[in-house]
Amino acid sequence: MGISRDSRHKRRETGGKRSHFRKKRNFEKGRPGADTKLGANRVHLVRGRGGNMKFRAMRLDTGNFSWRSEAVAKKVRILDVIYNASNNELVRTKTLVKGCIVQIDASPFKSWFEVHYGKELGKKKRDADGNEIETEVAKRSKKVEKIISKRDSTISENVGKQFNSGRLLAMITLRPGQSGRADGYILEGEELDFYVKMSNKKRKN
Repeated sequence: MGISRDSRHKRRETGGKRSHFRKKRNFEKGRPGADTKLGANRVHLVRGRGGNMKFRAMRLDTGNFSWRSEAVAKKVRILDVIYNASNNELVRTKTLVKGCIVQIDASPFKSWFEVHYGKELGKKKRDADGNEIETEVAKRSKKVEKIISKRDSTISENVGKQFNSGRLLAMITLRPGQSGRADGYILEGEELDFYVKMSNKKRKN
């Protein structure tokens, strides 16, 4: 029978049946959901109305995520699906949809921070005695050092803690089943606190 997006098959508000005056049309056609899973990239091309193309992502494991407060974006690996407001089942099956909360690899943002601010984020490496190991810093000119010293490198405490684990919480803002991509942004501030609390609550349940 196929999936149809028409309203002719529905009843009237009074409960009466509508008369069928024509058959189904191609522009009323619906398609099965993509149910994009976490895995090695696999994207199908779907021809839409007017010759337009849709990119139906079957599996994705990377995306472009932006760190809004720092105005920087990096292509990073998606590690896990943590929370979905609509359905717990989508978390269990690791389904990527718009609005879901995922864990991403923090290392691209960590290395950018070191270059941009000249400071190391996250846990410092320690030797057997527990003393901090100083990492070798690339030599910079006095002019570059002066520019870096003027930059404000303060970040929110809850984001700083996440760099210790090497994983950041982020939200997907694109629809993988339509665009074939899973891009989004890193959670910060009150939004981050809220989703950390919600994800912990769901794990306990």
